[in-house]
Amino acid sequence: MPTFELSSVSPAEVAADLLILPVFQDRAPGPGVAEVQQRLGADLVATLAEHRVTGKLGDVIVMPTLGRLKSKNIMVVGLGPKAGADAGAVRRAAMKAGRAATKFASVATTLAQVGSDAEESAHALAEGLTLGAYRFDRYKERPIDEGSKDKSRLKRVLVLASGPGLKSSLRRGQVYADAGNWARDLVNTPALDAPPSFLAGEAEKMAQANGLRCKIWTKAELKRGGFGGILGVGSGSANDPRLIELSYSADGSGQPIAITGKGVTFDSGGLSLKDATQMEWMKADMGGAAATIAAMRAIAQLKPKVNVIAAIPSSENMPGGAAIRPGDVLRHRGGKTSEVLNTDAEGRLILADALAYLSEKKPRVIIDSATLTGAAMVALGTDVYAIIGSDQSLVDDLLEAGRAEGEPGWQLPLWTDYRRNIESTVADVKNTGGRWGGAINAGLFLKEFVGDTPWAHLDVAGTAFQETPTDVWPKGATGSPARTLIRYVETQAARGRGKGRNRS
Repeated sequence: MPTFELSSVSPAEVAADLLILPVFQDRAPGPGVAEVQQRLGADLVATLAEHRVTGKLGDVIVMPTLGRLKSKNIMVVGLGPKAGADAGAVRRAAMKAGRAATKFASVATTLAQVGSDAEESAHALAEGLTLGAYRFDRYKERPIDEGSKDKSRLKRVLVLASGPGLKSSLRRGQVYADAGNWARDLVNTPALDAPPSFLAGEAEKMAQANGLRCKIWTKAELKRGGFGGILGVGSGSANDPRLIELSYSADGSGQPIAITGKGVTFDSGGLSLKDATQMEWMKADMGGAAATIAAMRAIAQLKPKVNVIAAIPSSENMPGGAAIRPGDVLRHRGGKTSEVLNTDAEGRLILADALAYLSEKKPRVIIDSATLTGAAMVALGTDVYAIIGSDQSLVDDLLEAGRAEGEPGWQLPLWTDYRRNIESTVADVKNTGGRWGGAINAGLFLKEFVGDTPWAHLDVAGTAFQETPTDVWPKGATGSPARTLIRYVETQAARGRGKGRNRS
């Protein structure tokens, strides 16, 4: 990953392999364009017109400077309308630029000068370039030469801006992005190499490196602890389940924020078997768990003054001879039972145990994230996650954090009348509620296990993994919603909410 340095050098004088300059919609020049045009003795705006680059958000064009500048090449990146060019536009533009910038070892840019909040723009620049420069190439056996599109050469970024707080903002943005990229690594790793024990091992190593307390619950300990959902989902696999417990303390006896995420390392559907096409990306069914673990890493590095605990359940859902069957009843942590009518509705079964366990810790809020339902994807597509919760202020704060991080969500109602859909004749609840309102039914199931603790559920089935590339994301994991969780925790700490429950 690149290093970021502040520099007061003029963009017309800076030496780099690539100089990134912003331009607004209708080719309105951004910071640095005028100085560079003058030094080049060329009309950059006219050149953009010739190449039909309008300055819309994400437009990118690269051209050589032919020795007229100390920088060898110029990249012009579009930011959209000037009036709306904020940190969010900087992040998206930097992500797009980052993908192309990996061909160059050193980069300079004026992007951090865009927007009214210099610190947020610096954060967004470092975050966007680091996310955009991400590559997952560990399984490529053929040699990757320096000119290959699969090889990232980017080592150094000179940020042409000055001001108080910018250095720490650049670091903060990179910590966010590094966490997101690490979550992407975990999710992109094939399930053959990433069973629950792998996820637990990675979490344990991360905790040791960053000063977090960590406990890994083994299968035997899960049995003694009454974690029937985690055990039941994992019963058909040769790979034993785990529960990963992480703790960060920085606020004395203050009530902690509790987070969890679905960690199904591969979801075949169990005996309610998925078809082959649906299984192609099911290594990503632990996206919520990866995001939660990555968020804990960033929290440990950023050191907000708040307590945070995480309990991440991890199982592999396979159709082995010992697998749970439709009609089986599981007893969860705390004693509540669920009737399993569809073994492919398994994520809520393992989350139920984690939610019940976290509620015992008396947190002020509980947040879970999960690649949980296709229904959320049908409703909202692949750019927006669904959020459902029992506490409106918590939901609002998470939505605000997601907007700030370019990870947008949309609230679905916790329509309590649909509780009838998950009523069971043989258990406390059943794990499916019919076709209609599937994302809401799943949320109502989860709510059964949080008691009266304010709770919110992020259904990231659409956003955690891109099956086809988009204008900013390549095919594969995105790390969603790790950065939302980090931003939420930092914001709560900044608001002085280390003690007491979350109330606006």
